[in-house]
Amino acid sequence: MKHIPVIVILVLAVAACNLSEKLRKAGSSNSPSSSSGTSSTGGEAVERPSPTAAQIAALANGQTVKWDQQGITWTLPANWKKEDVRNETFGYGGDGAFLSVNISTMDASFPTDISIKAMHESAKTNEKNGKYDELKWLELDGLRGVEFRESKPEMADDIRRLEWQAYRKYAGQTELVTLILSTNGANFPKHQDQLYGILYSMKIMH
Repeated sequence: MKHIPVIVILVLAVAACNLSEKLRKAGSSNSPSSSSGTSSTGGEAVERPSPTAAQIAALANGQTVKWDQQGITWTLPANWKKEDVRNETFGYGGDGAFLSVNISTMDASFPTDISIKAMHESAKTNEKNGKYDELKWLELDGLRGVEFRESKPEMADDIRRLEWQAYRKYAGQTELVTLILSTNGANFPKHQDQLYGILYSMKIMH
């Protein structure tokens, strides 16, 4: 009978090892490639760009701008100018509207699929609370991400943002891509077609 505690300890240790192995395998299954549109979105549809005539017209005679360091390209209005372009940050703007992009490098084992779903759930909460007035899964150039738009701000001069986030595997690294298109609240309706046109024009290596 005095050997029973030892047996119990051994059983618990084996169970803990099995659980650890299951968690490790679950984490490894959340590879960057699985976050690019092949994993579940909880039954919610993943939209793809379908620009309206107004959104296409807003970028007529626009310029093609490439972020060489990150292999990303957009069509931008002809009058937009470079503000700041570095290895992990990109900024262009014009007429009071802006495109800002940030790249965050993650550990190779980072659970991207779990994270992107958590982002979507967080955005759902913000949508219910009135912070966002649009939320969707949006696939751009084959890369699935979360797109959300801030509601009209209380003050006309406050910034209003259209944002898209996604994980990708690029140049051997796991990266979080955060894209923000913005202008102030008063001018957002005027720039809206332009901003969506820019978002939908993105070509991204992954």
